This record gives sequence, structure tokens and C-alpha cells, in this order.
Amino acid sequence: MGFLKARHSYNFQFWLLCAGSFFFFASFNMIIPELPSYLASLGGEDYKGFIIALFTLTAGLSRPFSGKLTDTIGRIPIMIFGSVVCLVAGLLYPFLGTVIGFLLLRLFHGLSTGFKPTATAAYVADIAPENSRGEAMGILGFFGSIGMASGPVLGSYLAISFSLDMMFYTSALLAFISVLVLIGMRETLPVKRKFLFKHFRIKRQDILEPRVFPSSLVLMFNVFAFGVVLTIVPDLSIYLGLTNKGIFFAIFTVTSLLVRIFAGQLSDNIGRVPVLIMATITLVSALTLIAFSSDLYVFYLAAGVYGIGIGMGSPTSYAWTIDLSDDQHRGRAMATMFIALEIGIGAGALVSSWMYGNNPENFMMVFLVSAFITSFSLLYLIYYHLTHNRSLNTQLLNRTASD
Repeated sequence: MGFLKARHSYNFQFWLLCAGSFFFFASFNMIIPELPSYLASLGGEDYKGFIIALFTLTAGLSRPFSGKLTDTIGRIPIMIFGSVVCLVAGLLYPFLGTVIGFLLLRLFHGLSTGFKPTATAAYVADIAPENSRGEAMGILGFFGSIGMASGPVLGSYLAISFSLDMMFYTSALLAFISVLVLIGMRETLPVKRKFLFKHFRIKRQDILEPRVFPSSLVLMFNVFAFGVVLTIVPDLSIYLGLTNKGIFFAIFTVTSLLVRIFAGQLSDNIGRVPVLIMATITLVSALTLIAFSSDLYVFYLAAGVYGIGIGMGSPTSYAWTIDLSDDQHRGRAMATMFIALEIGIGAGALVSSWMYGNNPENFMMVFLVSAFITSFSLLYLIYYHLTHNRSLNTQLLNRTASD
């Protein structure tokens, strides 16, 4: 496997972080394929787009706070808080059996990804060598992706074989294990401050980090499709004859596992932008395949291609954001990137739900539009690559002339 050939050895804290990510991502992803049907059973079929949109709304709004707190009180407390939110949400789903209760809980559940991934990325940046950040993000993503792959399949199995309540309680159990793992980790923030309520006072400069706008913009366009996939693929799976709605998620996550670490290492060697260009072309191709999926074979192929695009793009985007940030505002930089991520996913969920309108005839249109929007990322990357290389060449010529 790729991580066995890693160029650098990673300490025990890093592997604990990977284990915590596995349980965290398995916890909140395992319930996603069943949520559209669950909401429909409550009488909220017309609100499917809000399942992901509300989750990402809270996650996005909480990023400035999680970024500031990560840089102030430490990485570990913020990661633990995110996992505890998953734990509490898993326990509450069986008891909030109304549409409004469910939607409010989705708002609360979004705090989990608003806090934990921000602190996790900052923690990796603290401990990973500068010349292997892509590799480190690839390894971390490998374990998170295993959770993302196994979670939906396990969740659908539990819902079909036992009950939805069993699925929710298992989600809570996995989040609890994540908390236990994180408690045993060592803090990496050099100077920690005691938590004070004044830390919730957010100034304008605390919200966004301009240094990382390029990587954030690319990520926002690329994950628009992820919001579409999360919202529409469960219904498309049923339409194509699949009873386990987690299979598509499992396939694309497994294929992403196969390329994540390799892609991270490749971006360390040839640069972030070239790898992201390849990743975006792959994503556009996958979305076009999904649009024309008339049988399960094409659907499975599309899932695999989509996973390759995700596996190449995710660790590279994260590493590029770290490259562009400075050490003092690493948490704010990661928060900015994740705000862009939440905007992209949320917009994808809302737009696709509106376009789909519970009409199977609209599946093709939804995914073709998603491919078109993702192509904006490709155009920006090509522009950035050309202008950045031109700037470097100009600096080199000026330096040569002065010598």
C-alpha cells in the first residue's frame, strides 16, 4: 500500500489522529444514504435538499469560531468538541421524529464538521514535514476514507436488517470511540490560552484568510458535485434497482483510497496545481458518466472514476492551503478553506434538489449541470497555472539581468 512506502516516518500521535478520523467520518457518513427516505417517511419529502444544506450551513457559519479557537485554546479541545457533537446527534435522531425536529438536528449536527476537520488539518500541519504535507494529508485522508466507505454500507445494512434507531445509536458509538482516541493525544499548539467567552467575538479579519483564496475557490467549485451526489445518488440508486443505497458511496471511497497517498506524494513532487487540474478533469468525466448511467455497470464505473477524482483532489487541496497559509494563522486558513467547502456542498445540495424535484427524468440534467459548474474550477486552475508560471519566469529574468 502507498502508506507503507511513505518517505517519512510519522509518530504515534499522527496514527492516533488517523484512527480518530476513521471513527469520526464513519459516524456521520453512515446515516447519510438513509436520511432522504427517513425524512420522506416523516412527511418531508420536499425538503431533501435541506438534509445536506442545513448541515453545511452550520458547519460553514462555525468555521470562523473553530479557526480562531484552534489557534487560541488548542487543536485537541476543538477536535473533541466536533466528535462530541456527532455523539449527541446520534443519540437524538430517534427522539426527534418530526420534520422540524429533524431539520433542527441537522443544523446542530453540522457543528461537528465545522469544528473537527479544521483542528485536524491544523494538527497535521503542525507535525508533518513541509516537503511531505501532501503525503501526510493523503495518509490521513486514507483512514478517513475508509470510514466514509464502510460507514454508509454499514448504516444501510443496520437500517435494513435491524432498524433506523440501531443505525443512529451505532453512529453515536463510533463518535464516542473517536472521542476516546482524541483524549489520549498530545497538544501541538505551542502557546495555549485558557478558554474565555470573549474568544467568540469575531472580527472581520478572523473570518477569512486572503492568502488561501486560490485553493479555497477551486475546492468550492469541485465539491459542488459532492453536494449533488449526497442528495441525489440515494434516489438514483433506488431508480437503478439498488436496495443498499450506500454501495455507490463505498465504491467511490474505495477507489479514492487507492490514489490518495500517491496523489499527495505526486503533488509534493510536481506541484499542487497540475495534480488539481488532473483531478478536476476526472471529476467532470465522472459526473458526465453518472448523467448517462442507464444501468448499474455504468453507474459503478462512474462511482469509481468519481472516487479517483476525489482521491486526487482532496489531499492536494488541503496541502495547497497549508502551503499558502502562515504559521500564526493556520487555523484561520483551514477555516477559510472549509467555509468554501461548505458553501460548495450546500449549494450543490440545494440546487440539485430544486432541479431534481423528485422526478427521475431530471437525473441527467442535474449531473450535466454539476459537470459544467465543476469545469469552472478547471478554467481557474489553468489561468492560475499560466499566470503563476509567467510571474516566476519574469522574476527569474529580472534576477538574471541584475546579476
